[in-house]
Amino acid sequence: MCEHLFVRWDNLKVETREAATLPGYSEPAAIRTFDAPEAMDIRFYEVQAKSILNRVPKASRMPFRWTINPFRGCTHACVYCFARPTHTYLDFDAGRDFEREIVVKVNTPELARTELMKPRWKREHVALGTNTDPYQWVEKRYELLPGVWEAMRDSRTPCSVLTKSPLLLRDVELFKQIPSFAANLSIPTLDEKAWRASEPHTPHPHKRIEAVAELNRAGIPTGVLIAPLMPGINDDPRQVEEILERCADAGAVSIGGICLHLRGEVRGVFMDWLRSYRPDLVERYERLYARGAYAPTEERERLSRLIREGRRVIPDRGDFFKDPDETEMAAPAPEQASLF
Repeated sequence: MCEHLFVRWDNLKVETREAATLPGYSEPAAIRTFDAPEAMDIRFYEVQAKSILNRVPKASRMPFRWTINPFRGCTHACVYCFARPTHTYLDFDAGRDFEREIVVKVNTPELARTELMKPRWKREHVALGTNTDPYQWVEKRYELLPGVWEAMRDSRTPCSVLTKSPLLLRDVELFKQIPSFAANLSIPTLDEKAWRASEPHTPHPHKRIEAVAELNRAGIPTGVLIAPLMPGINDDPRQVEEILERCADAGAVSIGGICLHLRGEVRGVFMDWLRSYRPDLVERYERLYARGAYAPTEERERLSRLIREGRRVIPDRGDFFKDPDETEMAAPAPEQASLF
């Protein structure tokens, strides 16, 4: 490990007790734990990545071709997270392991600078937050992202981030220095019960809306993604309207919504959760997702209308995320494992 990485983390109070070799990494990962309430019973695997810029397949419906993902796994523990299946490529499970066995690419800032400053780099848009949240709790300790944003700034690379955390406010001065930068906050619901049950370790939704307002006041174009929309859980028109109104008051420049999809192992994790949280909805979901990962077209269109009609309260300044069917954040196919 490079000496300057130790300097960057000399404020950490940690224990390194063992090491493990993960699939796809030649060197053993040091396993680190943190003495903090947010990190109890969580292990962090520090790895040296060979590269950090991930090419998005052309067949993807994403509006960008490159991503950076500093972490694999996410302590936010959202029951619906589409990225859960990617953890199985590391011989972890998509349930508890995804939330408790977190891979940290400790050389992310250095790799970002090296790859973005190459003469052949064409300064295409790079997105963060397309797999697991780059501002999950442990970013407070590793502080990987400031170096990434500095590399974006110095290479004049357009970029964006999607997150559930107001922690991104820490880096607002760096955002201002990037020639083309946009932020998006994911806010599926303002309902306390649904929030605590479905994404138990995320920052409060009201804090996220405050972050939207603060970023827009600072001149950082920031939008909101209401995702996923879960039938019977967070799709009450009054709940959606409240999010839209508060986002409008916060100056959101765009808003989008995506219907829940249950691909691969996510289906089992979500349905197990639903049986304990809302057993009355189990039969409905079994019907909705009987034919696969996606709800029927009419259901997706219904949810799309909720957003489209309510979105009229927000000034038309251009949506980074388009209508749900255009850019659904699908979990990667097995052959895409190298992207993450």
